[in-house]
Amino acid sequence: MKVLHIDSSLQGSNSTSSKIAKKLIEKLDVDNAQQQQITYRDLNISQVPHLTDAIFSAFHTPEAERTIEQQAAAAVSDQLIDEVSNSDILIIAVPMYNFGVPSTLKAWIDHIARAGKTFTYTAEGPKPLLKMPKTYVIATRGGLYANTPADNQAPWLEQVLTFIGIPEIEFIFAEGVAMNSADDVLSNADTRINELLTA
Repeated sequence: MKVLHIDSSLQGSNSTSSKIAKKLIEKLDVDNAQQQQITYRDLNISQVPHLTDAIFSAFHTPEAERTIEQQAAAAVSDQLIDEVSNSDILIIAVPMYNFGVPSTLKAWIDHIARAGKTFTYTAEGPKPLLKMPKTYVIATRGGLYANTPADNQAPWLEQVLTFIGIPEIEFIFAEGVAMNSADDVLSNADTRINELLTA
């Protein structure tokens, strides 16, 4: 079982979202009794570049016509897409910053949501090209936002991931981080994980 674990918190592997993601990976290993191959990417360390005109142009330039700089720009995106497409399970750990996702996660998504690679336009409309069996999103928030109009994260993530071919998404909300003890937040998330894996 190949697992891709994406961390996007400023605190990296020390964050609440990352700790919950690791707990999920442990339980997946026990429940599935399969040898895991884990690819870990901390977006604060890997420094996925935010889109620029030069990078975007590289995506839309035929491979044989790309400059050396464009080849390098496209190679980053290609690697990120390969990590997703070669995985059986995608786990995204994401805190809420200013009611949205961290800019590092937005940059990562901008590189994997790529025309001709993970989706294509047809006469009937856009068509996803990825085929991911399962994705878990661990969403940590200081307040309480899930299933309210103030939640701009979950609907957007669901929309963009479905758009590229990742339709089976389970959200694990760890909310009230600024209001409750860390133990309570982790305990509630653990309960949700158990519900998902025993359903």
